[in-house]
Amino acid sequence: MTSLLFLQILLAAGAGLLLNLTPCVLPAIPLKVRAVLNASGKRLTPRAASAVLFTAGSMLFFTALGLATALLHWQWGVLFQSRLLLIILSALMAALAAANFLGRGPVVPRALATWRGGRFLDPFFSGLVCALLSTPCTGPLLGGVLVFALTQPTANIVAIFVSIGAGLALPYAVLMLRPGLLKRLPHAGAWTESIRQSFGWLLLAMALFFLQSVLPTAWIQPLWAALSAGVLLWAAYRFVRTPERASRAVAGFVGLAALALAVDAAVPSRAIAWQPLRPDGVAALSALGRPAMVEFTAQWCINCKVLEKTTYEDSAVVQAVARSGVVALRADLTRPEPALEHLLASYGGVGLPFVALLDRNGRKVQEFSGFFASSSLVSALKTLESRESHK
Repeated sequence: MTSLLFLQILLAAGAGLLLNLTPCVLPAIPLKVRAVLNASGKRLTPRAASAVLFTAGSMLFFTALGLATALLHWQWGVLFQSRLLLIILSALMAALAAANFLGRGPVVPRALATWRGGRFLDPFFSGLVCALLSTPCTGPLLGGVLVFALTQPTANIVAIFVSIGAGLALPYAVLMLRPGLLKRLPHAGAWTESIRQSFGWLLLAMALFFLQSVLPTAWIQPLWAALSAGVLLWAAYRFVRTPERASRAVAGFVGLAALALAVDAAVPSRAIAWQPLRPDGVAALSALGRPAMVEFTAQWCINCKVLEKTTYEDSAVVQAVARSGVVALRADLTRPEPALEHLLASYGGVGLPFVALLDRNGRKVQEFSGFFASSSLVSALKTLESRESHK
């Protein structure tokens, strides 16, 4: 193993570890917590088996994804362009939400439950689903690692992808092996029931988030409004009917968060005037005669939506775009679009979100991948404006 490959494997494992902090993995928290708590309080051998199986579930998914990337030359995140996968994933999230509200874990078929003990399938299943949910956030986080990986032999690509899965599972495997670390958590009570049910609402929100990519546009806003109303009614009920102060605090926090998000969605904001970039418009980029900013996004890309509600709605960014005179173009990769995917790859993009700044001749002058600060984009737009004014 070369020193560069070893370094890339370490970086991939570290990036997998950091994936636990991204929005994509938030819906998997109930699964991870359940796997950890089910594994705690047992003898060392069953705890070790649970830790290994959780890690194996995560690594198995990334092994398959690494093989597919190496052998089929898949674009990162292409899995979420499948309508069938989005529907299945939404149904899975909804089923898990129902299980959360009912206080039950995933239902395991009898044939599997009797195979070496059903209790070991929960951590394996949890690790597998957590890995699946992380994929929309993985490309931007790994960036250069993936650029390096895609130029390597199949074995090296798989090794790098497996390292991502191992890093993703590491914190929870440690907790399974050392359940004593959980003793610092407060004792269970009515407040934990409120937290468990709030995870159910989070899972329902994620089910709707993935499903909106396949639903008619007219349905999306009413469904989000109905979900927000459900959360607010639940929060009010828990706040009034629960005497425990901690439980009321949880319900109040969730209710206020849901209300804030609903108000934010309802209030029109001053945003960039994006124009859609369609596949037949790619060839015209070099003939625009003015600088452009091309954003690559998708309905299923959680990081994209966070970026669009933060950086792109920042007043300083909106003013900088207007002042610089750039054309703001949005390339939607919710569905497979070979021309747009080729354009993304030509700019050096390996995942979403991705933004490329172009000069008046259509040449890329700067790029942004993943999350980035408003100040960075404003500075880049000022530089581009100055550069164009001197031509």
